[in-house]
Formats: sequence, C-alpha cells, structure tokens
Amino acid sequence: MNGAERCQPLLGVLREPARMADLDLGEWDRLLRQAGSAGLLSRLAVQAEALDARIPAPVRPHLAAARTVAAKQRQAVRWEARRVAKALAGLDCPVLLLKGAAYALADLPPAPGRLFGDIDLLVPKAQLGRAEGALMLAGWHASGKSEYDQRYYRRWMHELPPMIHLRRGTVLDVHHNLLPETSRIPTQAGPVLAGARPLPNMPGLYVPADTELVLHSACHLFHEGEWGHGLRDLVDLDALLRAFASVRFWPQLLSRAAELNLGRPLYYALDCCRRWLSTPVPEEILATCPARPPVWQRPLMRALFDRGLASAHTNCRQPGTGAALFLLFVRGHYLRMPWRLLVPHLLHQALRRDPPQD
Repeated sequence: MNGAERCQPLLGVLREPARMADLDLGEWDRLLRQAGSAGLLSRLAVQAEALDARIPAPVRPHLAAARTVAAKQRQAVRWEARRVAKALAGLDCPVLLLKGAAYALADLPPAPGRLFGDIDLLVPKAQLGRAEGALMLAGWHASGKSEYDQRYYRRWMHELPPMIHLRRGTVLDVHHNLLPETSRIPTQAGPVLAGARPLPNMPGLYVPADTELVLHSACHLFHEGEWGHGLRDLVDLDALLRAFASVRFWPQLLSRAAELNLGRPLYYALDCCRRWLSTPVPEEILATCPARPPVWQRPLMRALFDRGLASAHTNCRQPGTGAALFLLFVRGHYLRMPWRLLVPHLLHQALRRDPPQD
C-alpha cells in the first residue's frame, strides 16, 4: 500500500469533495484527524458547507469551528497586508505577496479555507535594505536570532530573517529571490517582479503572474522540502493548475520554467499532482517539461516524495518514512548550498544547544 492509498479517506475527498456525504462516523473520525494534521481541515470544512444537510450531526461543530478559524485568519491577513502596504509605500518598486497571502488577497482558488503561518513578501534585492528599515519603523523586527543565524540569512539565503511585529506578533518573511543565491538551481527574481500584477484596492501590493504562482509553489515544496505541510502545498498546486489550465497556459508555464531554471521542481509538482490528486496535466506537458529528471531517477524520487507527502499523520505513513524524511532533509540542504558551505553549517546546527532556526 503506497502513501496515497494510506491517506484514505482524506485523499478521496480531496479528489471528490462530494464523497464526504457518504462517510460513516468512523471514516469521519479518521478524516478529521488526517486533515487536521495536514493543515487541510478548514479547506475541507469550506467544501463541506454545500453538503451540510448530509453531514452527520456530531461532525458539524468541528467543521463550523474550522471554517470560523479560516475566516478569521483571512480577515486578519487582509488587515495586516494593508499595514505592510502602508509601511512600504515609500519604496519605488512593486511589493509582491507570495503563497497564502497572495491566494487570499487575490481571491485565488487555493484561498478558501487556507490557513496562514506568516506573510511572504518579495522585493528587489536593491530595495531590501530600505524595505527592512521601513518595516522596522512600523514595528517588525528580526528577533530571537543568533549572530550566526543573522549572518546565515543575510549572506546566503534568499530572504531576511523572519520579522516579528513587536505588539501583534505577526510574522513577515521578506524575500529578494525565489531560491537562495547559493542554490544549485540558480534563478532570478527580476522576471517575476516584472510580470507581477497589481492588487485591486491594495495600492503598492502585487501578486505574481499565474505561471509564477505555480512555479514558486513548486520550487518551495520540491526544493526546500517542508514536508509537514507538503500535502497542503500540493493541494494548493492542484487548485492553481485546475484554475489556470488552458491551451495557452501550459506552453507559457513550460517556457517560464525554462527561463527561470525551475523545470525540475515543476516536473515533480506536475507528476505528484497527477498521481495524488488526479490533476488533469496533459501527458505531453510532462514529457516536454524542461530539466526533467533522468528516467532511472524518477522511481526513487517518487518513493521519497510519496513518503514525504504522506508523513503528516501517523496512519498515512509507509515503512521507511523516517529514512525518507531524513534523505529529503539532506537533499533540501544539498540543493540550498554547496558542500563547502553546507558541511560547516550542518556541523554548527548539530552542535548548537538551541533547536535549528532554519
């Protein structure tokens, strides 16, 4: 039994939300646990709203609570985004929202029921110092980071250390690129910034173009490898691909992936979406995806990714999940920086007394 099969009934209702109407209480108990662990309970709760009359009475309060949490978070992220726009109004450049905040403020398909941990921004590297200074004046500060961590972020990473508001506790991740500058997959933020579109009623804030939304989500999941929310991020990708799919979109996506050097993570994203969520990705798109892995490597990577995607809840896990997560962790760091930087960094993280911050 593979990871996708072990994730029933969660995977079944992600593919076909109407299946929720046919679940018994035992299946609901398992579904609520799996969805909660994967960060998908609020999303399923929003989808279940149309089936309310056919949902068992003991389940409805759990779904109502999950919808309330999602609605409050979406309201809060809109309010916080306005504070960010006000703080950065003096920058002579677009300020892009990424991932969850972009979905919410642009009313994109992944937004309903999407939960947030922080707000991700992208600004040109040349404006990074001004952006940080403006945000500090507005109350956000990079706190709780050691001198080593500060140097690690500022010298090697594609973002500032997380900035936390002194009063509200909200967290901003301010990026200047999609991937670290030391990454084995070099890419540039310039085309993403140039192709961004403004948000209505949010002066100064932008969201990436459709192709870049997909590519950033793909490289975040399949390059950085935060597998605790892996299935949630795959569901985001599925929603984006279904919404954007058209005869014109697919060639544009492949062309943009080649331009940004993100063909490999895009291939993995398309392959996993098709296998896990039945996303209608044309076969010829996978076959012509730039930088796709060699044939011999694909079964190995599928085995690793399947275990990573199924790792959120214990009853979804396959044998070897622990080893797979460790290999994915090492792979993520290997992709992030060359050996001459990676080995000293991992040794430092292993020897430090406090938990790793990255």
